Amino acid sequence: MSQHRFTHIRVKGSPYERGLHYGMEASMLIQKNIAVYAAYFDYIAGWDWTQAREYALSYEPVINEYRPHFIDEMAGIAAGAKAAGSAVTYPDILALNVRTEIRNSAIARLLPLECTAFVVLPDRTYNSHTLIGQNWDWFKAVADTVVVLEVEAEDGPNFITVVEAGLLAKAGMNAAGIGLATNALNCDLDKDTEPGVPYHAILRAILESQNFSQAIGSITSHRRGSSANYLVAHKDGVFFNAETAPGDFSRAFFTFIEEDIYAHTNHFLDQRIDFKDLAPWYGPSSLVRHHRMHKFLRSYQGVFTLQNLKDALCDHFNFPEAICSHPNPDDPETDQSMTVVSLIMDLDQRRLFLAAGNPCQSQYQEIKYDQFL
Repeated sequence: MSQHRFTHIRVKGSPYERGLHYGMEASMLIQKNIAVYAAYFDYIAGWDWTQAREYALSYEPVINEYRPHFIDEMAGIAAGAKAAGSAVTYPDILALNVRTEIRNSAIARLLPLECTAFVVLPDRTYNSHTLIGQNWDWFKAVADTVVVLEVEAEDGPNFITVVEAGLLAKAGMNAAGIGLATNALNCDLDKDTEPGVPYHAILRAILESQNFSQAIGSITSHRRGSSANYLVAHKDGVFFNAETAPGDFSRAFFTFIEEDIYAHTNHFLDQRIDFKDLAPWYGPSSLVRHHRMHKFLRSYQGVFTLQNLKDALCDHFNFPEAICSHPNPDDPETDQSMTVVSLIMDLDQRRLFLAAGNPCQSQYQEIKYDQFL
C-alpha cells in the first residue's frame, strides 16, 4: 500500500501572518493548483485564468462583509507564495477560493464526483466516541496539491483542515469539539447567480465556530454563492446536516437527525426543496454511493470499529464511480476524478486518520491532535 504523506503546515499569529506562513510553505503547491484550475476552467467553459481572476474579484466585497480577516489571510497567502519565489498574486488566491462559484457561473453542470460523508455517534462506536469522516472525490490532478493546515487561532478555537493548497478550508475539526465533513451540491439556481459567500469561506467559518449556534450562523447569516452540504458533528454526540442552495437563510435546509448514523453524498435529500436538483441528471453516482453507505450503516448490527468504517470507504460497487472512486479511462484527462483523500476524525480524542488517494491503495495514518486541539 502507498505511504504518501501530505505536507503539514502549522500557522499562528494574525490572519495576515498566518497567510504569509501558509503561502511560503505551500508556494509550489499553490502554483500547481492554479495551473490545474486554469486548465479546468478553459476545458469546461473556455475561460482563461485572467477571466477567472476578474470574476473572483466580484466576490471580494461579499467576503469582506462576511469575514474581513479572510481577505487579510488570502493577501498574506499571496505575499508568502511570492516571497518564496512563485508568481502568485492575490487575485490568484481569491480565484482558488471561489473555484466552486466560478465553475457554477461558467456552466452549472458537469458535476464531478465529490464526496461520500458519514457520522457515527457514541452509542454505535467501539470506543463510545463521535466519529465523522468522508471520502473526498475530486479531480485527480489536485491529489498532489493537498495539505494538512493546522491553525493556531488568536480569537477562536484552534483547528485543522485537509485542503487544497491556497484554499481557506475543507473538511476538518476544531478545539471546540466540532467536526466538519462536506459535499458539493448542484441545482438549477447555481448558474449566473449574484456573488454570495463562497463555499470554501463558509467551511472555514464553521471551523472557526465555538459552538453549533455559531456554525449555523456561518451558513445562514449572509447570502451564499453556491449549493453545498455541510455535515457538522460535536464530540458530545450531536450532529446536524445542512443542505443549501444559493440564496439567503430560506434556502438552507437544516436537519437534526435522531439516528446514531448518517450518510450524505452529492444530491439533496430534503423534501422541502423547491428547485431542481441536478445530481440525478449529471451526477447519478451520488444516488448509488448514498445507497451503499446508508445501507452499510443501517444494516451493521454491532458497534463500528475504525476498520469497519475504513472498509466501507473502500467499497468498489459501481466501479469506477464507487465510494472509493477511481479515474474513468473513458473520460477526458482533464475531467477524470478519484478519491484524493479519505479521512476519519475522532472528535473526542482529537485524532485524524488520513489516507492519501484511494483508501484501497493507501494506508491510513493516525495523527494525534490532543495537544493542539
